[in-house]
Parts: sequence; structure tokens; C-alpha cells
Amino acid sequence: MAVGASTRSSTNVSAQRERVYQAFVDPDELLAWLPPAEMTCLMHAFDARVGGGYQMSLFYAPDEQSFQGKSAELEDRVNVRFVELTRPERIVEVVTFDSDDPAFAGEMTLTVMLAEVADGTEITMLFENIPPGIRPEDNQVGADLSLGQLARHLAAS
Repeated sequence: MAVGASTRSSTNVSAQRERVYQAFVDPDELLAWLPPAEMTCLMHAFDARVGGGYQMSLFYAPDEQSFQGKSAELEDRVNVRFVELTRPERIVEVVTFDSDDPAFAGEMTLTVMLAEVADGTEITMLFENIPPGIRPEDNQVGADLSLGQLARHLAAS
């Protein structure tokens, strides 16, 4: 089996690691910052424990021209399983897309690393085994947008 592409995104935020960790394991907080750009999302189920996870739909803007949904028109539905929850420093998730298209099949791994820095927390998101139907550069842009939104969310709370 071929291993998919990987991307890494990082940013520093002026928040303590515990606060940042909480933003990754609380469904209301995820809804507030995770959808990149003009996307919106809906949480279908959430269970914040190892072996648990969540199911979420991300929706593209109605006027989106560049991207189509992986699960339905203008919708990406994902199933996420928590593999590791090491508070407050590391989260490992396995992500699968709800799609009939084999280009989106397989398990993508997201590892979130939270490191203390002088003025807060460095957040690093490492995506591995990105399905071939997702261009790594698009994954990178989406992750960078989400991290920027997370930084603004944390600054406002």
C-alpha cells in the first residue's frame, strides 16, 4: 500500500497549552474555529476519549467554484477517531472521508503537538497519508487557515 503525502502547519498563540488542547477536544469550540475560509460545519456526534471521536460535515459556500464535496455536493463528511489524547501536549486522530470515490479512501492521520513557548503555545499539525484525491497544497492552505482562525478564537476567548 502506497503512503500518501504529508503536510505540516505550525503557529504560535498567546494561550496556555491546556486552553489550546481544550479547543481541540470540545465540539462547540471545534465548530467555532475549524472550518477553513468560507466553510461551515455541523457536528453529528462527539465522544472525547481514546477510541471515541466525532463525525462532522464541512460545507462549502453555495457559490464555491473550485472545489466539489467529497461526500455530497458541497459537503465533506469526515469520521474522526481519537487514537491518543495526551493532555495537554498531543492529540492523534485518524480521519476517514465518507466518500464513494476511491481517491478519498483510506485513513489520514492528524497529529497535533502543543509545545510551551515563551509567550504561549506552539501548535503543530502534521497530516500523514493524505488521500490522493486531496492535493497536499490544498490541505496545507486549509490547515493554515484553520490555525489562523484558532489563533483568533483563542485571542477572543
